[in-house]
Amino acid sequence: MASSTLLAILKLLMILICAGWVALWILKPTQIWTRKWKVAEESANNTIFGYYGLNFAVYTFPIIAVCIIGLLFLDLKAANQRSRSSRTSSIISSSPLVVNSFLGILSSIEILVILLFILFLAWTYYTHISKDFKKLLPDKSLKLNLWQLKYLRIATRFGLLAEACLALLLLPILRGLALFRILGIQFEASVRYHTWLGTAMIFFAAIHGASTCFVWGVSHHIQKEIWKWQNTGRIYLAGAITLVTGLVIYVTSLPQIRRMKFEIFYYTHHLYTIFLVFFLFHGGDRHFYTVFGGLFLFSLDKLLRVIQSSPRTCMVSARTFPSKAVEIVLPKDPWLKYMPTSVIFMKIPAISHLQWHSFSIISSSRAENQTMSVIIKSEGWWTNSLYDLIQAEIEKGADKRKGIPVAIEGPYGPASLDFLKYDSLLLVAGGSGITPFLSILEELNSSSSKSRYPSRIHLVYVIKKAQDFCLLHPISHLLVNHSTENCHFNLKLFVTQETQAGVGIKELLNEFSKVRTLQLDMVCANYAVHGPESPSCMAAIVGMSSIIFLIFLICFNHVLIPSGKHSNSSKQKAPSWIVDLLLIAAFVLALACNGLVAILLRWRRLKKGIQPISEKDMKPLDLSSAEIRNALEEHEVHFGGRPNFKDIFGMFQEETCGSNIGVLVCGPESMKESVAAACRKESNCFKFGGEKRTEPCFTFHSLNFTL
Repeated sequence: MASSTLLAILKLLMILICAGWVALWILKPTQIWTRKWKVAEESANNTIFGYYGLNFAVYTFPIIAVCIIGLLFLDLKAANQRSRSSRTSSIISSSPLVVNSFLGILSSIEILVILLFILFLAWTYYTHISKDFKKLLPDKSLKLNLWQLKYLRIATRFGLLAEACLALLLLPILRGLALFRILGIQFEASVRYHTWLGTAMIFFAAIHGASTCFVWGVSHHIQKEIWKWQNTGRIYLAGAITLVTGLVIYVTSLPQIRRMKFEIFYYTHHLYTIFLVFFLFHGGDRHFYTVFGGLFLFSLDKLLRVIQSSPRTCMVSARTFPSKAVEIVLPKDPWLKYMPTSVIFMKIPAISHLQWHSFSIISSSRAENQTMSVIIKSEGWWTNSLYDLIQAEIEKGADKRKGIPVAIEGPYGPASLDFLKYDSLLLVAGGSGITPFLSILEELNSSSSKSRYPSRIHLVYVIKKAQDFCLLHPISHLLVNHSTENCHFNLKLFVTQETQAGVGIKELLNEFSKVRTLQLDMVCANYAVHGPESPSCMAAIVGMSSIIFLIFLICFNHVLIPSGKHSNSSKQKAPSWIVDLLLIAAFVLALACNGLVAILLRWRRLKKGIQPISEKDMKPLDLSSAEIRNALEEHEVHFGGRPNFKDIFGMFQEETCGSNIGVLVCGPESMKESVAAACRKESNCFKFGGEKRTEPCFTFHSLNFTL
């Protein structure tokens, strides 16, 4: 009861802080806020904190505070799993309302938030423009007439819309400090919000920059203004560099380039440092504090991830499959626990010293105390290089094999098992999309309290060729023991690009004999995968970072800037770029101090080294008994066609009358859209007036196995 009360208090605090922060952004364009804020800054300048401390506390710290409280909330929630009955809100939020090939799959909550954000942008723009036009006078210094000045104001206010998008841009891609986990949204799913915000930001910034240059070009002031690096006011050269850098990042992140040339996308995305530094020089520190919350958390998150991924570990073993896929087994600390569908980020220096790739964990920490596994299919340069590396090691003699060092970030996953507490589960996977479901099935199979979990599981697996069936190798024991006292498992396999007559699951299981296993030398692995620090520990680090930053910022402004020059009312001001550099210096020093703390915490966890690993042996399947043959006949194999989801959902209506069914899908976007459309059409989740529901309720969840 005490834990539930504390969870409710933490949740209420987050709601109040978020509401206050949103209200601040809504009031910011108004005359009332402008007048009150000027008075507040003048008052703050008479204190030790100065206007910079006030800006940090009002614009930046609310996001940091939500992160701190959210991490405490997640830590407490992990220790107090929700009851089975608390699933109504997830049904509402995850039910697909719009299914469209262009927009994707959108829930009602997502559509509502998008509309409110668009309304906010419109309100911000209209309020600023109407205020500007009321006091508009011709600019004699630039020799602009009235229409040119109006157009310049219009262009300037588009920059504020880009700033609003930038304030939220980095929040969806946080991993260890992920705010979206509070809402039950994982990193892989929230990346699309980052894409939407980035697209909107570049759109507004491009209009802002191009329109400003157009006005200067018409008035013949473009060369004079663009190359000026003045001491006060807007530094337009910095703005031009910011825009060009942002356009390069955006163009190289388009799907056509990202999928074909991932390396270009990956490396150019690291230009974000240049983008943000020159945005600070262009907009000044006051504008920068409005977007600093996301940058503060992102930088700290990045630092903690770098520390966590060092030192490296080594692969325990590997398996290669006929479909050019690789299963990699890694050493894990026995105390490391993670939820099904969790992901890790992996770097293999033998392939690339810079590239990180995300993969779903296929094992269960409940079943495997000392190891964790991932399956990687060869679909690009990096994954093909990994497959060739493993194959080369297999061809060597056992005495010549060397350890393969691996750097690991994560695991990152959901905070609870709520989505596993349905009465039944319908899992729909396409190709490599099977990997998140392997961890779910392993978790359910290893649980000692299966009454909390689904009693019926149907897996619909769509593959191009029969050899891809080998990806089910880790759950081969479930295929032959499909039904237990508490759970019934059924597989429907669809092979779309081959036609074979008289081939069933028994014949496909023979493909498992082609799987090759590689045992690797572990001499380079002095450390296992320990995972990130606990949420409570990271909350303490975030809080300490913000305090240290504020202390350094106050000291620098009072010591390095002469008295009176940091005052807003003083006529004698230090150049704005010096104030910006002091902000950067305070931020870097705060990160360095907390980096040392994180290294000490990491060292304490690693000093015990790695324990001897006894990996579980995969025994050959005995398919000779009549009981196993009868069990295999219950699974279905279909060649040369795709699944009809309307028929599949109809079968569930007959088999699970009146139950709650979780529909989890992972695979190509076209498959997700088909399943979402069928789920929306067939589901009957809501009854009014206390009417008892007798039809199944299908609740849709979309998963991603990689980025």
